[in-house]
Amino acid sequence: MTAEYDVAHVTEVPESTHIVVEVAGREIGVFNVRGSYYALPNVCFHQNGPLCRGTVSGTLAASTETRWKLAWVHEGEIIVCPWHSLEYNITTGQCLAYPSRRLPTYPVRVDGERIKVTLGRR
Repeated sequence: MTAEYDVAHVTEVPESTHIVVEVAGREIGVFNVRGSYYALPNVCFHQNGPLCRGTVSGTLAASTETRWKLAWVHEGEIIVCPWHSLEYNITTGQCLAYPSRRLPTYPVRVDGERIKVTLGRR
């Protein structure tokens, strides 16, 4: 079962910012990445750190496109856990250090001026 929750007014989450809200007994980070909204649980799987209290940034990566030289990528799409600096892609929940690990992401929609998040019920 799922339920949709009204979590914020759009003015509370301007572009390139995020907030942490409590929804149905859970802390959720709500992010505005270039005008699109995303929601993640406020918990890092490594020692349960308060992930969404961290800093949003980009990250360094090397690929065939950069000829395996380090390049700054995904600016504004990476949340860094404040406890031990694990990085996660906000748009997918993917942990960068452990590619087989991914946080759940929650559906977000804007209804008029209100941001709404859908969660599965416990």
